[in-house]
Parts: sequence; structure tokens; C-alpha cells
Amino acid sequence: MALCEVAVSRPQRWDVPFGDTMSDRDVEALLEIEPFCSIGPDDFAPNLSLRGILRNDARITHYQPGDIIVREGDYGHSAFLILKGTARIVLEGLSAVELGRQPTVQRSWWDALSQLWQNPRLPEVRCQSPTKGRFQVATHGAAGNLAKTRVFLQDIPRVIDETRTAILYSGEFFGELAAMTRSQRSSTIFAESDAVLLELRWQGLRDLMRGTNALREHIEQLYRENSLRVHLRETPLFDSLPMEQLDAVAEATLFETHGAFDWHTNFEPVVRRSTADAIVTEPLIAEEGGPCDSVILIRSGFARLSYHHGHGHQTVSYLGKGQVYGLAEAIESIQSGRSVPLVHSLRALGYVDVLRVPLDVLAQHVVPRAPKQLVIETLRRSQLEYPPPGGSVVSKGDSAGNHGGLEPSVETPLLEFLVERRLINGKQAMLIDLDRCTRCDDCIRACAATHDNNPRMQRHGPRHGKYMVAHACMHCVDPVCMIGCPTGAIGRDADTGSVRINDQTCIGCGTCANSCPYDNARMVEIRDSQGAIVVDQQTQQPIVKATKCDLCADQLGGPACQRACPHDALVRMDLGNLGELSKWVSR
Repeated sequence: MALCEVAVSRPQRWDVPFGDTMSDRDVEALLEIEPFCSIGPDDFAPNLSLRGILRNDARITHYQPGDIIVREGDYGHSAFLILKGTARIVLEGLSAVELGRQPTVQRSWWDALSQLWQNPRLPEVRCQSPTKGRFQVATHGAAGNLAKTRVFLQDIPRVIDETRTAILYSGEFFGELAAMTRSQRSSTIFAESDAVLLELRWQGLRDLMRGTNALREHIEQLYRENSLRVHLRETPLFDSLPMEQLDAVAEATLFETHGAFDWHTNFEPVVRRSTADAIVTEPLIAEEGGPCDSVILIRSGFARLSYHHGHGHQTVSYLGKGQVYGLAEAIESIQSGRSVPLVHSLRALGYVDVLRVPLDVLAQHVVPRAPKQLVIETLRRSQLEYPPPGGSVVSKGDSAGNHGGLEPSVETPLLEFLVERRLINGKQAMLIDLDRCTRCDDCIRACAATHDNNPRMQRHGPRHGKYMVAHACMHCVDPVCMIGCPTGAIGRDADTGSVRINDQTCIGCGTCANSCPYDNARMVEIRDSQGAIVVDQQTQQPIVKATKCDLCADQLGGPACQRACPHDALVRMDLGNLGELSKWVSR
């Protein structure tokens, strides 16, 4: 049968607005209040106007008392401005049941089995929307429905009495931290009264911040303040501090950023350099031998821990979110009354947010109240010797966030391979043991069978010795594919944290495929249900969509590739968890 072509309108950024109920009247009302009334419309390009952003990247939502607006642990894609009413932020105390958490809905065994004979014969078939004449996959990653049942708290007085909360008033922004850093919500916020909120998806927030310094400075200030208090509470060193001491620490703490937010743009030139050249070009956060005048907490991103060795630098480990640098030297300096030099250098890998707590603040408010066992363990770890050249290094630390320790080891060359290529970013990377792999391609066939005959992985990728990290989406800690997506089509699943593509709102711009530093997102030409190539009716060029691994989120048993491997050669794992990695490579 000869295949024909079918012409449709090329998808555009605002074909699917964030809120389809926004009207011109709503936009005009928003332009009369802060911060929008202080923003000059002339600062924006005609095709990306202020009115256009508010009309298409924002929506007005109404909440009743007790309705949960954002939940702690969910991945954020939007920020909120309170237009009317009040909300409460819960700092701690709510259970998972109260937050309404439910597992990801998976297919039944019959649905999974019947897919084997229901898959399309041709690749990349899309279903056509009868209402908009566009080709969509309505069963995967559907956009949020405002009419869905909300989670709400039934007993607000009890929540207020039994948990630590703070009130948010009309005119306040929140949620911008998670929205701009592609990270999890740090707190739960619910409506205390009848409330009207403006929800702004992060693409619109980004464009507004580009167009006006005032909004950017305002958001950055909120970002700094929120990250300080939340992160301090998440660190064992500070979690038992009374509120008065915690406030004193927060007041003196400095918020710093190192590296570039869009670090992926120069990723390839960096990985092609030698290890020695790459290290010296990484932004220096703290240098070995320098005085210990503070403790550094990693807020987000990754940092390399190294020391001078011969004419170069030896990588010891890396630090990620929630870990602490310089704590042992700080405690020893405070207890001995003399300045103790730093024993390692700390360098930014890509983009790193850090919190720097001055030594005098630690001495006055923290160390005297710190758990004794934490102090003893920190000082014990500081006595460990450097690993020998070419030897192994310990995993990335304990729950207290200290570097070093007696954890399972990873060979230094393997660690440097993961750090240099920033593969430690992968939460669900596909690691293949080539000594066990027989190249049977059962993993590819299983992937294709569960994705309408369209495999979402490639059995090749960067190698180190007998190990290969295959080209399959790693569902990164920092998924930079979401940075430039103009429609918000790429986002995290609220339950699993997997990074998924909403085929309905993907316009085929290719930004995600160009942004992914690991070549794990691809653009594919799509077909209609009859097998015809879908083309742009104006240019007659094929319409493309983004595609990548979705971690088989709706499949029974998890990733089909791993389950199908007959030789236990393939695993999906967090490459940043050196303890887990060590156990797997030393099987």
C-alpha cells in the first residue's frame, strides 16, 4: 500500500494555553496590580508580549478553605500569586495520607498483554484530535484538568495547632523556587480562606523575569529566603536548633550560586577535555589549604571534591544536594581555637546553589547545641587518609552530609568517568555490563513492545571499561531538557519523579533534544492512524514530535528493558548513589 501525506497546521507554543478560561478582562485586571502594573509592555517582543504571557501562560484558580494548593515532595512546574484571601504554609507535620498521595495508575495485566497485538504496524503513529485537527496521544501525559477533585484538609484548626505553619497574604508569591529549579516542593501550602490565586507556569515566569529586572530581583530574593530556612531544617546539623538560633543562622547565612544555570550549552566541549584541564576550568567554591571560615551546604547541583596530587588533582568524591563541606575543619577550629586549613577543594560541576554559614555563627549558635554523636562522627571521619592513586574512593557520605566515610567503594577511574560526563545527574540511568551482555537486543524488543512498536532507547552510549551508560533518558536530578521547552510539554510525574513528555502540548520545536547533553531525547516524524506522514500544510515539511524513555511508568513491573534482559546485564539505577553502584559492579 502506497503511503500518502496529510497536511495540518504546525503546532505553536500557545495552541494549548495553560488556562483556557483566561479572558481579556482577566488580563486587564492583572495589569492593574503589582507586580504587573510596574512592568513595561515595551520590554517584551511583539511575539512574546506581556499580555500574551498572562493570557496563555497563566490561569486564575479558586480555592476553598482546606484545599491543598501545592504538596511537599511534588515536582514544581508553576509559581503562584495570591490575588485574594490567605494561605498557610506547613513547615512540618502532615502525613502522606493527609496529603492525598496515591500510587501511579498502572495498566492491568490484560491491557499489557493485549498491547502486543494492538500496537500499530508503522512507527510513531499518533491519534488525531477530532476537535482541533491535531495529532495527539491522549492516553499519555495528559494536561492537568482544573475540574479534577482537589485534595483538601478537613480539620484546619487541628492542622494549625499540631503543625508548624506560617500565613501567606494577598500579594505574596510562592512556589517560584521549585518552578525555576525543576525541583520538588519544599512545603505544603493550603488555602486558609476562600482564595483566588494566579498560577503562572514556569515558562511564563522565566519570560517575565527576562523582561523586567524588578520581578527577577523580587523572585531571587524570595528564592534565597525560602531556600535558607527550608534547607537549614533539612540538615541534621541544624534540625534541632530552637527557632531563635535558627533565625540567627539564617540571618547570617550567605546564598551563593556557582557555574551556569544553562550548563548544558557547553557540555560537549568540556567532556572532550582531559581530566586535568576540565578540573581547572570548573568554578572554584573553596580551595584546599585555605582557611576554614565557614561551612558550605549544597542546596542543588553537584560539586567535585578533590585534592592536589602530583602535578594535578585527585577526585575524592562529589557532593550533591543535602551534603555539607568543611564541617570537620569547622568543628576542629572551634574546639581548638585555631584556624584549621581545608583539606579538600570544592568545585562546581555545572550549576550549584550553596549556602555558606560563617564560622563565628556556628561557634555561637550551632556547635554548642549540635548532637554529640554527630560531632564525634564528623571528627572521626576527618581522620581518614587520602585514597591511593588509582585506588578506590568511598561513597558520597552519610545522612549527616559529611564527605568521606566507611561506605562501599567505587574505583577512582569509574568515579571520574561518571563525574566528568556528569552522569551522576542520572536518577534512573541505564547501566549495562558488557561482559554479560550478549547483544541479543531483548531489551530493545521489550521497549518497542511496550511503546507502540517505537523503542525509546538505544543500546549504545559512553563506555568505561566493561560498563556502558546506554542512550535512554536518565530522569535526571537536574533535567535541563525542561529549561527551554516553550509549552511546558516536558515535566516531572508528581508520584514517581520520572521526566515525561506531554504529546498533546509538544510542538516539535526540538529544544529538548538540543538541550539534553546526553543525547537521550530524539525528534521523530509522526504518522496518522492510516500510516500517512503528517506534514505542515504551509511548508509541506514533516511534523515532528519529541520522544524519549518514560520509564514504563504505566507498565506492570517497571522498566521493560531491565525485566527482559536474560543475563542480568542491565540495570536502571541512580548513578549518584555510589553505595548502590558499588554493590552492583562488585557482584
